[in-house]
Order: sequence, then structure tokens, then C-alpha cells
Amino acid sequence: MPVRRALLVINRNSRRGQDELEAALNIFKQHDIQVAIEYPERPQDISSCIHRHAQQIDQVILGGGDGTMNAAAEALVAHKLPFGLLPMGTANDLARTLGIPTVLNEAAIVIAQGRSRCIDLGCVNGVYFFNVANIGLGVQVKHELTAESKQRWGIFSYAKGLLSAFKKNHPFSATITCDGRRLKVHSIQIAIGNGRYYGGGMAVAENATIDDHLFSLYSIKPVSLWSLFKMMPALRAGQFHAVEPALLLHGQQIRIDTHKPMPVSMDGEIRTRTPASFTMMSDALHVFVPAAQQAAKESDNVDQERQASFT
Repeated sequence: MPVRRALLVINRNSRRGQDELEAALNIFKQHDIQVAIEYPERPQDISSCIHRHAQQIDQVILGGGDGTMNAAAEALVAHKLPFGLLPMGTANDLARTLGIPTVLNEAAIVIAQGRSRCIDLGCVNGVYFFNVANIGLGVQVKHELTAESKQRWGIFSYAKGLLSAFKKNHPFSATITCDGRRLKVHSIQIAIGNGRYYGGGMAVAENATIDDHLFSLYSIKPVSLWSLFKMMPALRAGQFHAVEPALLLHGQQIRIDTHKPMPVSMDGEIRTRTPASFTMMSDALHVFVPAAQQAAKESDNVDQERQASFT
């Protein structure tokens, strides 16, 4: 195989150690992947770093969590560069959605094998996201999640943050327009998902995929903390048919209007405010995935073609 040129962008604040990274770099070397490494000072520097190297590379490798992936999205789209993931964050929900191992040398092997899958991107008010956008409780959870708490508690910091956030969160009214259907809701949390997982393994909808060309939206009516915790197993699995005070919608064009502007977080980062207009960007990027993921997708495509031929 020809030598592949890659830019490896690493989040300085990632939770993983240098030893794990060295093992991944050795795998790239064994597979003739020439790697240039950058450590951007700030998340907002990630896209400019990719722009700067774009003409000299064949692919991008992102070492970090979901915030790192989100920060890279604009440049990946602009240059149509395939990318791989080294999951080095706390939640790693995009990696979870794509079935990418969280052990770095195993994730490096996935990248080295070079099998890619085309995935969708969400776009809200001109800003891209991979996993989910939140209005309400999810934004308050973001405020509660400090770098220190994530370093100390890891994935359990999300549950701890939820407890603190619920006490400070306030219900709000919103108008949702989904593919032309308009309805009003009273809510504590609205989430619009592109992929399947968010918030450390929560599912936005049990059958959602990151290449189904659809958003999955849910809204939760005001409930007590005890009621919310009783709902958590169903909410975590995305089984909204089992949750009485929740609403689930699917669509490609969504708009959220609130009485007063409210912050919107995307992949854990607050990037815009309501009113929020969501557009589905189908087949926006190629990402390296395990062979089993690619084979499953190809099998799904064949089944869909067969079904179409009978209709």
C-alpha cells in the first residue's frame, strides 16, 4: 500500500496517558502511516490546524473526546478529509456509536486498516455536531461538568452532574417545527440527536444510527427528580415508548423557538442559542470504522436494495 500522510490532532487535556499514545503511534509506523502531530492550545484552534495542513495530508486522526471531534468538523467538511478516532476523552460517544474500541492501540488498528463508513452530520444555526444538541437540562449538566470532575470521576461525572443540574434547571416552553409539523411543548429537556449515543452512553433513540439521514428529537415534560430517576433505564436505552412524559419525533428539518433565547449545547459545547434551526447533512464525512461495522452497513444496503426491487 502507498504511504498515507496523516495529521494527528491531540487534545492536551485528554484523560489518556503517553504510554497508550506511543503504542498507537507504533501501529501507524508499522502500517506506513506518516504522522504529523499537533497539540492545539485551545479547542477553537483545531479547525485552523487542519486547514493549515490540509494540502499535505490524506487523512486526519483526532485524539480526544467528543468536544475535539466537534471542533474539527468544520475543517473536515471543508476539505472532505476522511478521519479516524483515538478515543481519549471521558464519554467518547461518537466512538461508541461507531463501534470503535476505546483502547488506543486497538483504535489505531482500525485506522490503519483503512475501512471507512459515510456518516451524517447535524447542523444548527450553521454549526456542525456529530452526536446531540441539547436545550434545557443537558446544557445545565454541561455547566456542572468541570475538567476536574471528569478527571476525578470519569464517566460517573455525568450522573453527578445530572443531580446538581436538576436542582438548578427550570422548565421552559418551546415551539417545535419538525418537517412542517408544528407543536408546542412544556419541557425540562429537548435533545436533537444525529448519532445514537450522548452523555456517556445515553441513547437518543434505540434505533437511531449516524447514517439514517434523520434527526431523533425527544422532549421530557417537567417531572420530579424521583420520577426522572425511575425513567432513567428507559431514557438511557432510548426506549421512549416506555416513558409516559416524553415525546419522540424524527425528521430532517427542525426548528426550536423559545420565549427567550436559550443556550444550545452541541457534543458538550455551548455554541449557539435559540431560535435554533437544524438541518440534516446526509453522507457528510467518511470515518474509519471496524470491519464488522462496515460489513453490517454493506449488508443493510443490500437488504434495502432487495426490498426496493420488490416494491
